[in-house]
Amino acid sequence: MLPDSLRVLERGWLSSNNIVFFEGEQAALIDSGYVTHAAQTVALLEHTLAGRRLTRLLNTHSHSDHIGGNAAVTEAFGCQVIVPQGIDATIAEWDEEALLLSPLGQSGARFRHDATIAAGDEVELGGLNWRAIAVPGHDMDALAFHNPERRLLISGDALWRNGFGVIFSELLGHPEDAGGLKAARETLDVLARLPIDGVIPGHGAPFVEVADAFERAYQRLATFEQNVELLARHALRVILAFALLERRQLPRADLPDFLASLSFCRSVNARYLNHSNGVLAQWLVRDLMRAGTLRDVDGMLLAV
Repeated sequence: MLPDSLRVLERGWLSSNNIVFFEGEQAALIDSGYVTHAAQTVALLEHTLAGRRLTRLLNTHSHSDHIGGNAAVTEAFGCQVIVPQGIDATIAEWDEEALLLSPLGQSGARFRHDATIAAGDEVELGGLNWRAIAVPGHDMDALAFHNPERRLLISGDALWRNGFGVIFSELLGHPEDAGGLKAARETLDVLARLPIDGVIPGHGAPFVEVADAFERAYQRLATFEQNVELLARHALRVILAFALLERRQLPRADLPDFLASLSFCRSVNARYLNHSNGVLAQWLVRDLMRAGTLRDVDGMLLAV
């Protein structure tokens, strides 16, 4: 389903996918992965570019697994960086709270951006015209990119094969009329009206099962709308899984203090669960082990 001028480097869950567009002797890129994978990102790009000059790097949104390689990529290739208009000031000031770096215990390398792109703007990438679409919910300033000619959507974390990214904004205490769940539903409604035959998500392989993906996303969203505590529990599981992917291991005895050190975890636990740190840690370990995404080897927690 993908044109010859587009290449998807599927990365996993710690780093977002890298989407490379070939433009003659030049190239462009959407999203750069997580900071601890930056050297690998640069190496993959060097191989994929095969001598082409990378001129532009665009970001779908400001989360660490999408912008973490920006500094390394710009240093290696000297490309222009273009970010969504809504995160302009946050990036310029490098507000680690607003970027969800410090609240989630994640890392990032500061970078300088050269320009912004806003919903409704059109940009040519790989010889195709793409329109930027606002997709708030997972990130309130996020953008997706749609090409009607090839009926392709670059969705970031707004739509995956089996759902979407954690709706952090709902758990951060926004008022009801501006909350993340409401925004996420509006985003799905906007995307579902587009002519789409294929989706390139921020994580996971590109897919053509578009109708089924929307059905699953709406079902998941309805579950969270009916019981926001399930969203809170899901977010905590994701944060711990991400931390273990980055750190590779964490002593089980240190987990309660680690969770208590994250302001997002403290806030979510206080608002929705009201567990002690020890109970919260026990529940998370039990739940992730049951799901098969975590192992306990002699008291050391490892991501699977």
